[in-house]
Amino acid sequence: MFWELEFETTQWMKALHVISVMAWMAGHFYLPRLFVYHAQEPAGSATGETFKVMERRLLKAIMNPAAVGTLITGVILLGTLSESEWTSVWLHVKLACIVGLYAMHGMMVKWRREFLEDRNTRSHKFYRVANEIPTLLMVILVIAVFVTRYS
Repeated sequence: MFWELEFETTQWMKALHVISVMAWMAGHFYLPRLFVYHAQEPAGSATGETFKVMERRLLKAIMNPAAVGTLITGVILLGTLSESEWTSVWLHVKLACIVGLYAMHGMMVKWRREFLEDRNTRSHKFYRVANEIPTLLMVILVIAVFVTRYS
């Protein structure tokens, strides 16, 4: 344990962490879906321009702040883990999934920029598949934490 927090502070950190994760995951589920629809529109179309606004707002106003909140509260909570928890499998699985989610976030930032500049070359089918990756990572992460950790 790197630091010890008061019980009430720990509970608030957990609550803020869950709120941040929920908002971030909502963006992970919705932004690739917008890309699916956007990829079906001709570059420069009125609908395509609407998608650009929707994608920017989702990323900048929800996903980015939620990703930062998730990271900050997550690091704080990591600091409260015992020494034995640092060597447990559940934590390493969770951290690997988190790295995957931040990588997906980075890819979505890149894809949004390509759409913004009318440079998208990927099909709507690509984004349909990409839309499943955050779901898979979330399922693995939740099982690692709630089934493996607490069993």
